Amino acid sequence: MGDIEQVGGKNASLGEMITELSEAGVKVPGGFATTATAFRDFLAHNQLDKRINDILAELQSDDVNALAKTGSLIRQWILETPFPEALDKAIEEAFAEMVGDSDMAVAVRSSATAEDLPDASFAGQQETFLNISGLDNVKAAIHDVFASLYNDRAISYRVHHGFEHHEVALSAGIQRMVRSETGASGVMFTLDTESGFQHVVFITSAYGLGETVVQGAVNPDEFYVYKPTLRQGAPAILRRSIGTKAIKMVYGSEGTTANAVETVKVPAEERMRFSISDNDVEELASIAMTIEKHYGRPMDIEWAKDGDDGELYIVQARPETVKSRDKAAVIERYLLTETGKVLLEGRSIGHRIGSGPVRIVESLSDMDKIQPGDVLVTDMTDPDWEPVMKRSSAIITNRGGRTCHAAIIARELGIPAIVGCGDATERLTDGQDVTVSCAEGDTGRAYEGRLDFEHQTNKVDSMPPLPFDIMMNVGNPDRAFDFQALPNAGVGLARLEFIINRMIGIHPKALINFDQLDSGLQKTIERRIAGYPSPIEFYVAKLVEGISTLAAAFYPKKVIVRMSDFKSNEYGHLIGGDAYEAHEENPMLGFRGASRYISDSFRECFELECRALKYVRDVMKLTNVEVMVPFVRTVGEAKQVSELLAENGLRRGENGLRLIMMCEIPSNALLAEQFLEYFDGFSIGSNDLTQLTLGLDRDSGIIAHLFDERNEAVRKLLSMAIEACKAQGKYIGICGQGPSDHPDLAQWLMEQGISSVSLNPDSVLDTWFFLANDSDDSPVN
Repeated sequence: MGDIEQVGGKNASLGEMITELSEAGVKVPGGFATTATAFRDFLAHNQLDKRINDILAELQSDDVNALAKTGSLIRQWILETPFPEALDKAIEEAFAEMVGDSDMAVAVRSSATAEDLPDASFAGQQETFLNISGLDNVKAAIHDVFASLYNDRAISYRVHHGFEHHEVALSAGIQRMVRSETGASGVMFTLDTESGFQHVVFITSAYGLGETVVQGAVNPDEFYVYKPTLRQGAPAILRRSIGTKAIKMVYGSEGTTANAVETVKVPAEERMRFSISDNDVEELASIAMTIEKHYGRPMDIEWAKDGDDGELYIVQARPETVKSRDKAAVIERYLLTETGKVLLEGRSIGHRIGSGPVRIVESLSDMDKIQPGDVLVTDMTDPDWEPVMKRSSAIITNRGGRTCHAAIIARELGIPAIVGCGDATERLTDGQDVTVSCAEGDTGRAYEGRLDFEHQTNKVDSMPPLPFDIMMNVGNPDRAFDFQALPNAGVGLARLEFIINRMIGIHPKALINFDQLDSGLQKTIERRIAGYPSPIEFYVAKLVEGISTLAAAFYPKKVIVRMSDFKSNEYGHLIGGDAYEAHEENPMLGFRGASRYISDSFRECFELECRALKYVRDVMKLTNVEVMVPFVRTVGEAKQVSELLAENGLRRGENGLRLIMMCEIPSNALLAEQFLEYFDGFSIGSNDLTQLTLGLDRDSGIIAHLFDERNEAVRKLLSMAIEACKAQGKYIGICGQGPSDHPDLAQWLMEQGISSVSLNPDSVLDTWFFLANDSDDSPVN
């Protein structure tokens, strides 16, 4: 790494890994590099550098037409200028030593002396040429690489970031090709690119050469791997998302810069599989952690799997330059304050919201259409687009995944982007006002019109102390890495039905009885379960992924997972659900909770939930997960469900497991001592407790004004539950909506001596400060 000034960040990093990390199992294809001195000598030997500096001094870089004209002229000058004799001879000798008598194909890649620095990312600014063969073709590619220092995007980027043009030089790296055309390739980061959460490795993968992933031409497979459990040798893959992978880049017919590679369609059956195995994913994550440890900072890494030898190779590693520089003490929140018609959806980048008129740009020649504040809509972007991307209020692309060019630049610019929408350029119209929201989880949405939204920032570096724990209600694993950054004592309510609804979407009975379904429904389900070995394995694996993501995000803090609490109408809305659910006039008071779990008709579905929880706790070693049972009507049900959990490997006390019961029916508070014989504590569900105490349907708008968790009768029951748990030294918390809506109720619960209050994430900070201010005079203090 001491050679950055001579060979640039990329080549210096490759040499560093070959020298220092080969024995640690990091495989890097070998090669050679031209030096920055060689580049400067090339520009100086006929005063080309003076002509370039003079023309750039007159350039107004914001004028995209002038930029294109100037860049084209400089590149033409460079391509017309022959190499000095000494450089020409040195390239010949190095290439001969590298390839010997073989017809080895190489990659010719650029490496700028100012790129990949900890405070700047020149990613993709210069050219890369793959599958180049023969000395003459290699020389031509090096010439093209030298010229690419003056691409329009590179010129604009240097101006935008305050780099002097003459201070940046270029090194060409000539590296043995990895045969990923018959394997797979992708990008990985040693943190979560959206939240900056540093305990995961985020990996993207697609078939063929890696340029399609880097460019965003393909929607790749995505994986999250949890570093702490990987170090322990435990299964560590938290999430898997299968991408469409519609195309792949392969070797072309000739090894020249013009015809070295081509793009072909991926067969349908291959698209329906993950492009790499779980073993590959975990090996890649281990390699990434080795590289991160060596460099001592979060890294952005390109990798390739050779289809011939099956080995995994690293072809680039540079510092991650966006999320690792975020100030974690400041929490930024965007929130839509009105709803609108959803026009399209895709992968969200950036957790922000932006709005403006749509500008559909089909090619570089149309870039001057973009005005400040426009929403840039296009098929995909590449580094040539950067001069206009910074004008945009938001970006929407048809293609691309979370590590594509559009995603990387959007994060760097701090603007929202939705990538991989499929057909955004067809569904939106030029000039149409839209609101781009990336503040709702993994799914980004473009809404019709300009919707109102809030933008809040809070400093959370020092929170005032409270006499009880503030936990969070988190149902959506997509946001877990974001929410863990808020001050918290863990998750008081993780709703399993949210995971089932968002990540699975299919009734468990339809998966269990898959072979008996009609062919149309089978095809629908087959598309959903692509990449997994069977319908049941899909269901369990997705539960594991959702639960483990929440557990890992908050580890070692407690994450209390509530078993599924769908009502019959909600289960009926899942794919295939209408065949298995009865119609109930009032499903809120019907077949739900413990009654459902112990029934003959649903027990096998419940056992799949148990199987997933046991795997997360016992195999993945995420023992911070605790189990919560909702809607237990009688003491007899409490006994039966606790025994059923034990039969399925979730026995109280084993491996530190606590069983918590939802206290949400008046009978639970009235007979608290008897219910607590089977559980390690209560979590109060104030919504149902209020509904059943006051005899009102909380879904009815006619009597909604009577719904108030602060009612005296409700408080009486709350006090009974709290006292019963305190008397037995057991956990007592509340996870209902009440404290989130009414900080004064949270204040009262604090005075009653409750163990924890679990709040919706958007109310954590406000409620915390409210309680801290009021508790100064409270009897608890």
